Amino acid sequence: MESSNWTEIEFILQGLSEYPKIEKLLFVLCLVMYLVILLGNSTLIILTLLDSHLHMPMYFFLGNLSFLDIWYTSSFIPSMLIHFLSEKKTISFTRCVIQMSVSFTMGSTECVLLAVMAYDRYVAICNPLRYSIIMSKTLCIQMAALSRGLGLLNSLIETVLAIRLPFCGKNIINHFVCEVLAFVKLACTDISLNETVIMLGNIIFLFSPLLLICISYIFILSTVLRINSVEGRKKAFSTCSAHMTVVIVFYGTILLMYMKPKSKDSAFNKLIALFYGIVTPMLNPVIYSLRNAEVHRAMRKLMRRHRFWRK
Repeated sequence: MESSNWTEIEFILQGLSEYPKIEKLLFVLCLVMYLVILLGNSTLIILTLLDSHLHMPMYFFLGNLSFLDIWYTSSFIPSMLIHFLSEKKTISFTRCVIQMSVSFTMGSTECVLLAVMAYDRYVAICNPLRYSIIMSKTLCIQMAALSRGLGLLNSLIETVLAIRLPFCGKNIINHFVCEVLAFVKLACTDISLNETVIMLGNIIFLFSPLLLICISYIFILSTVLRINSVEGRKKAFSTCSAHMTVVIVFYGTILLMYMKPKSKDSAFNKLIALFYGIVTPMLNPVIYSLRNAEVHRAMRKLMRRHRFWRK
């Protein structure tokens, strides 16, 4: 297919077109959740930038995670909300590719960043005296940049392989959004290379970071169990609890998607995939602020400052 024909191609995002009432309900539900995502993650970013007590590696990476969640959800939720209320659910080739590549970049980056955050917790607990030396500002920036670079590289490879495919059918994507595997399955040619690359990408960007996270927490657990005082153990575990919860939610929903029994109800499968993409970014700021005294203190300080300027 010549690149000049790309502008002529349109895809139909099927979503739940056969259930218009459910789509109206989903519009309200997803809109509320998206607003919570924007508010919660934006608040965390603002707090980590403005409050000097949060100028630490842990909160630097947390700000990056919130940034990724905002961009990830913003790549598909606004257009999806429009499609929920529209009879015409078409998307151009260019917009579909942009949506697919941005969401894929952010998702891949988040996998790597979670491993980076686990390493940060490992250094903080297993080597506390040298924490500020090891986790220097330069290293933190380099690790965050590496996460984004790897995520972008993975997305670039899979996107380039996808857009070179010829499309000559009805181009109906059986999903709410332009998802890479659903996209390549519409091609009227052999897609074994694309499927292999997607599978390898999933292994590298899902399970390699998970392995590094598990190794980090094995060392953390070993160190914590050697602490004599109960109070010391509680304090050590509390510094990791938010990250562990985020990892469990993130990988738990992925495992739920891929290990659940195959359902003949495609609507159910699409809803599971949809809520995987929305629920995790919504829960991240809640998890990190729920039992975090430093975030609570920064929030109170920000609110007092806001009231002062209003006067």
